[in-house]
Amino acid sequence: MNISFYRTLLAWLMPAFIAVWTSPLSHAAEEPAVARIKSYYGVLLDTMKNAKQLGISGRYEKLAPVIRETFDLPAMTRIAVGPAWTSVPAEQQAALVDVFSRMTIATYANRFDGYSSERFGTDPASETRGRNRIVHTRLIEASGKPTVLNYLMHETGSSWKVIDVYLSGTISELATRRSEFGSILKSAGAEALIANLRERTEKLLR
Repeated sequence: MNISFYRTLLAWLMPAFIAVWTSPLSHAAEEPAVARIKSYYGVLLDTMKNAKQLGISGRYEKLAPVIRETFDLPAMTRIAVGPAWTSVPAEQQAALVDVFSRMTIATYANRFDGYSSERFGTDPASETRGRNRIVHTRLIEASGKPTVLNYLMHETGSSWKVIDVYLSGTISELATRRSEFGSILKSAGAEALIANLRERTEKLLR
């Protein structure tokens, strides 16, 4: 065995080994669910910074694509309606998905109407919850006060999408919606709920 040859080869390869070991490409890839929320937050923060120039309609148009990409709005509609969903005719189901989606986008466009040095913090690792994942995040005010916003996400196709938002970390947004929607459905039916959501959206966009 030619020891000097192997020593020479090792000396020649060692810098390459070190470069690969320390390269960012060798680090573990970011979790897809976490990456999805961080990408959404990037657009949301930019919208907040330009809120006044954009106006309510501009914020809606800017947020609509990323919200549709980040949130599984058809699934969220079914969850918000609850068990009554299966008894709703297909045409009305489609209408409910449409008006719920528009109301969701309008809600965010209305809610995030300015910027006061807030920032978003996102945990690098999500929490496994059965087949789903929870991404833990915080909206941090300029004072440092955090508001916890956690996202329940499921895998659909080749991507992860939000199916519920936990306000203050534990309050399910869709559980609140289900209570509201159920009351309307029980008393007046699906058409009344469609009209109600359409009216809410119009008010948010005024």
